[in-house]
Amino acid sequence: MTMVVQQAAARRFRELLEGRVVVVGVGNRLRGDDGVGPLLVDRLQGVPGLICIDAGNALENHLGTVIRQRPDTVLVVDAVHLSLTPGEYELLEPGRIQDQGLSTHDVSLKLSLEVLAQGIDGKVFLLGVQPRSVSLGSGVSGAIRRALGVLEHEIIEAIVAGARKPQRME
Repeated sequence: MTMVVQQAAARRFRELLEGRVVVVGVGNRLRGDDGVGPLLVDRLQGVPGLICIDAGNALENHLGTVIRQRPDTVLVVDAVHLSLTPGEYELLEPGRIQDQGLSTHDVSLKLSLEVLAQGIDGKVFLLGVQPRSVSLGSGVSGAIRRALGVLEHEIIEAIVAGARKPQRME
């Protein structure tokens, strides 16, 4: 990923991750790069200002838990076939997600994100990361390990920057 693309993505994280933020990792750790969501959640656990949930490979089983957190922003992280280079990622809104072949999971990711969007008074985004391999027993690729480091840094920076913003008086 080029430096210009990384800087634009970092700016976008700062713009989108506002208020009470829930990061939900989706994926199967036994299927190589498909574990990117839970692996990122592991890295972000304990960051002040973030609520982290490892949904495994069944986001639909955790929708109620996410909604009960009353988030302003939900960021769902998953390995997604985006026709990009492995490790590259894209931030998508539920309306921009197509059903066919996008996710590596059985239940429609688009449907789960739409349920989330209807259940909260806030914003929902998918952070889709292009996997190299999601084969059972394959390890996490170098491209995904590098992407995890970049994403961890960008999300933490966005949360820290948000904490420094003056709070609106209501």
